[in-house]
Amino acid sequence: MPASVDFLKRVSMFEDLDQRSLEAIANAAVEQRYEPGHEIVRQGDTGVGAFIIRSGKVDVVQDRSGKETKLATLGPGEVFGEMALLDEFPRSATVRAIEPTTALGIQRWHFRGILESHPQIALALLPMLVRRIRNAEHMLPEAARH
Repeated sequence: MPASVDFLKRVSMFEDLDQRSLEAIANAAVEQRYEPGHEIVRQGDTGVGAFIIRSGKVDVVQDRSGKETKLATLGPGEVFGEMALLDEFPRSATVRAIEPTTALGIQRWHFRGILESHPQIALALLPMLVRRIRNAEHMLPEAARH
């Protein structure tokens, strides 16, 4: 069943997209349900797509030298794994459901096809990607930034 266009309009990453672009994304998205404790993506695995949380909450955690560090808790309308829409690099963090969670999954190969006919979607992704890069910069030790 296609994702709701009305829901996607409320996701900040997509709020400026036109109806046709939203419909294309909705048709490509697959709704998936996860129980608490389920690892939706695992750090180090090759990413194949992104997820938009429809309901529930997830923790984003990173293994740093054998110690798990919580980076964020995400909820409805938030997106994770969006870098995997553009490249095939390993996941930088593990995302785990902390309550019953429903998410829309979008596979990279579907997304790339959508971008060909709706290039404005790429522009909608840019602010989020820049924000992620800036956040990563702040996590680097001072000496590594210069």
